Amino acid sequence: MKVSKQRLLKSILNVSLCASIGMTAVVVETAVTAEAATAKSKELISYGEKYIGTPYLYGAVPYMTNAFDCSSFTQYVYDNFNITLPRTSLDQALKGQKVAKGYLSMGDLVFFKTNGYSISHVAIYAGNNKILHSANDGVEISDLSSSYWKKNYVTARRVLN
Repeated sequence: MKVSKQRLLKSILNVSLCASIGMTAVVVETAVTAEAATAKSKELISYGEKYIGTPYLYGAVPYMTNAFDCSSFTQYVYDNFNITLPRTSLDQALKGQKVAKGYLSMGDLVFFKTNGYSISHVAIYAGNNKILHSANDGVEISDLSSSYWKKNYVTARRVLN
């Protein structure tokens, strides 16, 4: 099969252009990058850790500290840092900037689909592949790389400046 030089050059240019566009899309998608833990993010995690062991209560009253559900816990912790979050995990997932999983930073909100059909759980990324959250056993630290959290992961958002 004989290909003219002009046709070959045109094909190479098209492939190069497509590759450039593709790489630009990858860069745009991951524009929010990982940030080093800041004094504020460390303080936020430390503040939340004070509540480890606090019982879980589905539908817990906002700003009550004797029991939390997942979103009342994140709402309470972030409020201490003058960041107002909505009451539910689904509504909290609309706040801040989207963060790719590979670029999580301490203090990011991490969202999961635990009910089988939509975002239904929120946690705080605590660094080192750990999450701080209120779950069935109360406020605890869990491993984000466990099979349960890995398979139910949906998205993450950065709300801490």
